[in-house]
Amino acid sequence: MASTMKGTGVFLAQFAGNAAPFDTLRGIAAWAAGLGYDAVQIPTFDTRLFDLDKAATSQTYCDEVKGICADAGVTISELSTHLQGQLVAVHPAYDLAFDAFAPAALRGKPAARQDWAVDQMFKAARAARNLGLDTTVSFSGSLAFPYLYPWPQRPSGLIDEAFAELARRWRPILDAYEDQSVDIGFEIHPGEDLFDGATYERFVAATGNHERARINYDPSHFLLQQLDYLGFIDLYHDRICAFHVKDAEFNPTARQGVYSGYADWTDRAARFRSLGDGQVDFAGIFSRLCQYGYDGFAVLEWECCLKSSDQGAAEGAPFIRRHIIEATEKAFDDFAGGNTDTATIRKMLGVAS
Repeated sequence: MASTMKGTGVFLAQFAGNAAPFDTLRGIAAWAAGLGYDAVQIPTFDTRLFDLDKAATSQTYCDEVKGICADAGVTISELSTHLQGQLVAVHPAYDLAFDAFAPAALRGKPAARQDWAVDQMFKAARAARNLGLDTTVSFSGSLAFPYLYPWPQRPSGLIDEAFAELARRWRPILDAYEDQSVDIGFEIHPGEDLFDGATYERFVAATGNHERARINYDPSHFLLQQLDYLGFIDLYHDRICAFHVKDAEFNPTARQGVYSGYADWTDRAARFRSLGDGQVDFAGIFSRLCQYGYDGFAVLEWECCLKSSDQGAAEGAPFIRRHIIEATEKAFDDFAGGNTDTATIRKMLGVAS
């Protein structure tokens, strides 16, 4: 059944900063509303905007957060736990790179860092319920990604064990989200072990087909892999619980392709762009999501190698609003009549009553 999306949202992570209005939830929510956004996706890892520890235990605090957003003219679309989810599973090759996602006291302590991340995920489930939210968005982390390319040859069983271990780490978290009736929309993203449909299927199967393991759909990561991002919706629409609206382009040359030769962002064949500046077929995406009944928010995630965040944010809300389809409640040919009953239908078929 076709559905109309709830409206336009913006992920606040890329815009938060130390200067007003981006240093407080009240300020940044008002900024978002002023640009025409209906909702904000709140990063739970940014204490300037949100206190996750307090939100997990205090309904009063969560009511205050909702009130701040409502006063500004926006609602909350989802909570984001991308950085904490990343730290649930970190291959040792990435320890130093991902240490920055954890509190300073935990850096250089992988086991303690993982324990902290898991606890954060549990808290986010309770915080989401206290806020009246049914959906959160996150990363899966990765154990197998360093072995993405099969050279040197991968030993038999390596990938199976990686996903079995990933599922062992996530299953208690997913169960906690089940207890709170909250979904985790995993962003299918290179660098995570869940980076395409096949890896997502592996993970879901390893968790026992857990109902709370869902998808935050972001077409930019699919275009950069040259994956069929429209067909992806056909396959997995029943698992999509959140939508990041982000553009990208892929311009391969004789010198570089998907892997981009370690080039910087502006020099890559595959690069992120502001909405409307890339190659993503958003008309096709919004049509398919409408067709399959997605009724959540369409949330801008701004990342661009050329355009400023100010311009990208200002252009984002009207771009998304133009693409949201108001689902029809009647068939286009209703005017032609055709109301029939069973007896008439049988006559039309030449079948005796």
